[in-house]
Amino acid sequence: MAEQQHGTASQPPSPAPLTQQSQQRQQRDEMMACVAALEAALLPCLPARELQAVDRSVHSSHQIDVERHARDFMEAAKKLQLYFIGLQHEDQPSKEEMLRKEISLVEEELKIKGELITKHEKLIQGWRKELKDQLEKHTNELERV
Repeated sequence: MAEQQHGTASQPPSPAPLTQQSQQRQQRDEMMACVAALEAALLPCLPARELQAVDRSVHSSHQIDVERHARDFMEAAKKLQLYFIGLQHEDQPSKEEMLRKEISLVEEELKIKGELITKHEKLIQGWRKELKDQLEKHTNELERV
């Protein structure tokens, strides 16, 4: 259900996305535990109370009330469950957002590596110049001798 981000071969995945993923997982687990607790606590309550009242009552209209209350209760529980599921889906980024995030990470990495290449090229050019200068110096000294 949760999307995983892939690190590059040259660098390990950064800890921030993993921390964010674990936080999202923890929030989802907490929410699901809350829903399960609500369901376990609420579902038996209303019908049981109403059924006890019907058992003590001789009126058949109470049975209709119990069914109506139970149906209303189940509809409310279903709406609550759908609400929590909707919240869970809002927290998860879409595939498009995940791809955009991955593209921006790759672009950032490309930019950093491009800067490194430029820096190394300048260093190499400097070394070449130094070596050329040293070669000329040694050549001049040899010509003098």
